[in-house]
Amino acid sequence: METLLLPSSSSSSSASFSNFSPSKHALNLHKNPIFLKPQNIFFDKSTKSVPCAAQNMNNSAAAAADGQLTKEVKLWGGRFEESVTDAVEKFTESISFDKALYKHDIMGSRAHASMLAHQGLISESDRDSILRGLDKIERQIEAGEFVWRTDREDVHMNIEATLTELVGEPAKKLHTARSRNDQVLTDFRLWCRDNIDIIVACVKRLQVAMLRLAVKNEGLIVPGYTHLQRAQPVLLQHLLLAYIEQLERDVGRLLDCKVRMNFCPLGACALAGTGLPIDRFMTSDALGFAAPLRNSIDAVSDRDFVLEFLSANSIIATHLSRLGEEWVLWASEEFGFLIPSDSVSTGSSIMPQKKNPDPMELVRGKSARVIGDLVSLLVLCKGLPHAYNRDLQEDKEPVFDSVKTIIGMLEVSAEFAQNITFNQERIQKALPAGHLDATTLADYLVIKGVPFRTSHDIVGRAVAMCVSRNCQLQDLSLSELRSINPVFDEDVYEFLGVENAIKKFRSYGSTGSQCVASQIDYWTARLEIDRVK
Repeated sequence: METLLLPSSSSSSSASFSNFSPSKHALNLHKNPIFLKPQNIFFDKSTKSVPCAAQNMNNSAAAAADGQLTKEVKLWGGRFEESVTDAVEKFTESISFDKALYKHDIMGSRAHASMLAHQGLISESDRDSILRGLDKIERQIEAGEFVWRTDREDVHMNIEATLTELVGEPAKKLHTARSRNDQVLTDFRLWCRDNIDIIVACVKRLQVAMLRLAVKNEGLIVPGYTHLQRAQPVLLQHLLLAYIEQLERDVGRLLDCKVRMNFCPLGACALAGTGLPIDRFMTSDALGFAAPLRNSIDAVSDRDFVLEFLSANSIIATHLSRLGEEWVLWASEEFGFLIPSDSVSTGSSIMPQKKNPDPMELVRGKSARVIGDLVSLLVLCKGLPHAYNRDLQEDKEPVFDSVKTIIGMLEVSAEFAQNITFNQERIQKALPAGHLDATTLADYLVIKGVPFRTSHDIVGRAVAMCVSRNCQLQDLSLSELRSINPVFDEDVYEFLGVENAIKKFRSYGSTGSQCVASQIDYWTARLEIDRVK
């Protein structure tokens, strides 16, 4: 496993690694972006209602262990005379998945409480009580001691109700000038922002693994394919660098998405804002956003940022699937170009001889999940009117799944890349087939002054002669070549054979040795790694 060397911080919004600066929180979440520790969820069975502030936190936890907690009056339930049915409560709860937002919910509440105190809407004493209570709740959650209750519906109400139990009246002031609509969007943007940083770091690690694999295989020529037919010889390094280029564009899309995502909904409230004298710029700055969102309706309605995020993930998944497809083919007996180590292979339960590149098959397969998550969000959003609609509760699970899946795909692809070798003997034996130097021969004729279309025809006849005689272009004698066209001379043999063909590539970005060496140098510097074979 390569050591991850993160680039230096920069304030620029450009999509290069040199401008990638992951948040401290994102790095802390890197091992598991969804949960740090297993969490307890209590599914209450009683239908009796009691005020939420009437219970002590410790007593609640103990009662939960005995299955004796009673259903609470909702924090929004003042105008209701009946509790929702158990079926409705089970169907509408989101705590089973949105508890993943707990840290960001607490971050937002800290910023909001501080702003309210600064604006004189709550006292400094109330603010301090709230902050102490939030600190305690965060410690309980991360220790796995917090009891998540489905009758409290979601992460916001679980934390707020528990805060009320801990600090009493000050906690009831925290929701001043805030709705769950703008609260959840603030949490969600923070969560997505952090996880973009995590995914970018995983992409970088895969790029580093691919670059090291390229450096290790300097000079190795492989058949290049179009239409899955042999086309021209290429350096293996050149092919691996193509994937690094794709991954770099993936990084660019993620960082561009992060720039557009990084605006704060907090203070937009339900949809219309508030008449209270809040300072949205203060909370935005405290949470590291570029600015508050300008329009309060847009602030609570917008899901463009998740659509763009999942679109970027889907393109990454597609790139990884193509890599998986190529490596699975190359590991087959028919190709035999690639040999995965035992540490990244699996066997068959019935065929003892089998050695399967299963990790890359699963990478190929899991791309369908990531693409499906995007489609789910597109369909979810396509028919919704402004502003907030409860349908949007369904946006979290596809995003969580997409992020978890894409991180797994990136990590196992990097692991696979570090545990494969290329079968040089098999590749060398395979190179003569397919007349891979035919285009280089056409270039030779162009240099001699023959129009390319005429050159194409001449080389086509030369290939036909080789096919009839079961030989390679370089095996044809000069007299045989001149029988096709007298322009051929002794120097033609400097263009024939895959090694000579590689030497003749000289255009910028080509597979020529000097061009590829320049690309290797570029990526070594850009990815900030030591050039070690």
